Amino acid sequence: MPSIELSSKQTADFELLANDGFAPLTGFQGKADYDAVVETMRLADGAPWSIPVVLGAETGEVGETVDLIGSQGEALGTITIEEVYERDLKNEAEKVYRTTDDAHPGVAALYSENSRVIAGPIEANTLPDHIDIVKPYLLTPAETKAEFAKRGWKTVVGFQTRNPIHRAHEYITKVALEGVDGLFLHPLVGETKSDDIDAETRMRCYEVLIDGYYVKERVLLGVNPAAMRYAGPREAIFHALVRRNYGCTHFIVGRDHAGVGDYYGTFDAQHIFDEFEPGELGIEPLKFEHSFWCNLTGSMATSKTSPAGPEDKVFLSGTAVREMLTRGERPPVEFTRPEVADVLIEAMAGAEVPA
Repeated sequence: MPSIELSSKQTADFELLANDGFAPLTGFQGKADYDAVVETMRLADGAPWSIPVVLGAETGEVGETVDLIGSQGEALGTITIEEVYERDLKNEAEKVYRTTDDAHPGVAALYSENSRVIAGPIEANTLPDHIDIVKPYLLTPAETKAEFAKRGWKTVVGFQTRNPIHRAHEYITKVALEGVDGLFLHPLVGETKSDDIDAETRMRCYEVLIDGYYVKERVLLGVNPAAMRYAGPREAIFHALVRRNYGCTHFIVGRDHAGVGDYYGTFDAQHIFDEFEPGELGIEPLKFEHSFWCNLTGSMATSKTSPAGPEDKVFLSGTAVREMLTRGERPPVEFTRPEVADVLIEAMAGAEVPA
């Protein structure tokens, strides 16, 4: 049987197709679905879907069943090819990423893919392997729904991140948690940019933060094996749909969700949800203002809750934390909890933090 070696992104897509994280998709998309998604953010049948999930490949013909080999050499399963077609990578970049600039990491990744696409249903024999610290949290949608039910959670808010959770993230997740039964922390652990903090370090940060600063009975930590696209508004919809499949009823959308650089407006990822009818996505977005540490009140706040002037606002971001660590500086408590800072410093130094 012929075989195709998948990239890291394609391997992640295979896993989410196999575990129903990408429901209602059951395989890599055909041309009708691809065209509809690119142009309208919907599948050919009208169901919302904002980013193509396709398999670019040089080989494979209609009627063939092809072995799919994961990025680490795993024999994952097969695809039965029902279509072969060409896609317009530049048009896809313009519509999905809102730019054709190859300095954008998502666009650069797109341009590196094959424009020849094979499409059809997949059959999974196994799922991709992951680093040890991730494995206990690698829950399928069926498993998370069962856990939510076991805990008696009827309403669950999902939180997407590719960074350690700093104080601003902690604040908005806790505000969201006040209105629902449970919080599903669901960090993405697939392929990210080279300057993003690695998944192992981030998982240790999530563990120490939950251990010290959340009510454990109200939080479930899982991982999303997806690769980042950095598609901003379109990816915010994409992330919401995936969390719907994992059983969430609500989804946090903050400042510049899934953005990169200056390609998207600060709240574009919130505005895009208004392009769908209420309830159509099957999950309710919770839209948050830009939060900051307020020196006036001595706490986290937003412009809705603090009268402080600019001089008393300390704005936080994962980028700022990374820059401080790169300079060898310890992030202050206004940025991140001390236990999280310890993990980050240890990872940056490659050595134990002194007691």
